Amino acid sequence: MNIPQSSFPRVVIVGGGFGGIALAKKLSKKDAQVVLLDKHNYHNFQPLLYQVSTGGLEPDSIAYPIRKVLQGYPNFFFRLAQVLEVKTDTKRIKTNIGEIFYDYLVIATGSETNFFGNKGIESKGMAMKTIPQSLNLRSLILENFEQALLTDDLHERDALMNFVIVGGGPTGVELAGALAEIKKGILPKDYPDLDTRRAQINLVQSGDRILPAMSSKASEKAEKFLEELGVNVWKNIRVVDYDGKRVTTNTNTIFDAETLVWAAGVKAVGLKGLDSEELLARGNRLKVDEYHQVMGVDHVFAIGDVAQMESEDFPHGHPMMAQPAIQQGRNLGDNLVKLIDGKPMRPFVYKDKGSMATVGRNKAVVDMPKFRFQGVFAWFVWMFVHLYFLIGFRNRVVVFINWVYNYIRFDREARLIIRPFKKQNRVKKDTLMQD
Repeated sequence: MNIPQSSFPRVVIVGGGFGGIALAKKLSKKDAQVVLLDKHNYHNFQPLLYQVSTGGLEPDSIAYPIRKVLQGYPNFFFRLAQVLEVKTDTKRIKTNIGEIFYDYLVIATGSETNFFGNKGIESKGMAMKTIPQSLNLRSLILENFEQALLTDDLHERDALMNFVIVGGGPTGVELAGALAEIKKGILPKDYPDLDTRRAQINLVQSGDRILPAMSSKASEKAEKFLEELGVNVWKNIRVVDYDGKRVTTNTNTIFDAETLVWAAGVKAVGLKGLDSEELLARGNRLKVDEYHQVMGVDHVFAIGDVAQMESEDFPHGHPMMAQPAIQQGRNLGDNLVKLIDGKPMRPFVYKDKGSMATVGRNKAVVDMPKFRFQGVFAWFVWMFVHLYFLIGFRNRVVVFINWVYNYIRFDREARLIIRPFKKQNRVKKDTLMQD
């Protein structure tokens, strides 16, 4: 990989997500050589992917070059690479661009969509975990409306304008709200010769309430907001299959829809060499101790979505969200310095700063440790928090200006079909774009 030898210990980080970036920043001015590997050369702000999918933002607004994040820091190296295998016995990593030796290895590969083995949904449905996937979804939505203009078959036209979103977590709720606002404020102007009132947005949740990880008050309020926007909220229904046109469930309810978005689960992105049964927990996550070290593997650590650190408060590991990953990355950075200096490490204690979700214009729900609120104020808090955690001054300014413009004009001008998309080619295209 053409990385120079150093007298400092080498820390190799696999993954440039929230955890990997936080760790690299923490180590950037320490006596360590930091090598970050990622198959993309940018950090992706996943909480706003749904706005790319619905034309509210362009992808460059929520992506930031990894090299620029740590630009100017000594002893930092980035390589665009896909990790193929971890060889713990020789402390080497095999990638598509060569091998590299490590003194300490940190796995921060994040998560990917979990289809739970359903091949029909995986091949015909849409995921929304990466920027390429979000652009594919945006193209599909717009192409379906273009196709709806051309058909005289009323049933086919309705199916083209129907959306099924599977999963009532923050991603599903926020996407459903954004689509409902598009239906209300944009589609009638873009397609005056199409009866867009017939478009349906269906949010399907297998449990008895949406936003199950938040308070019951937040769930009730979010559901009320969605219903006010015209979203059909279906609870206690599980989607079992999708053939590209018809969504079947475990009940008599069937949806005819050309677009199914799967937001019902995620799993950790695993690596060959760290995939033995004794190392893995539920959701393909690596078992780690309170110091982030992978159980039974020396000098190998894991943080973020890929790590499962069990505790009394979190028996199934920490939530697969940005905050735990950021806090774990910072704590591990301090611990690696202590480990190198021969000092005792500090166990990780998660400080829950709360959770939130936006449903649409002036509508959001926020749960904080001591306060819970919904509505307009929650919406402003949601915007402030997301702007704060965006990487890069330009991105913050661009996103803020876009939000202000969209709020005043009730518009989303990024509704562009940059590249055509066909569902039957989804698996092949996603592989090419991500790998």
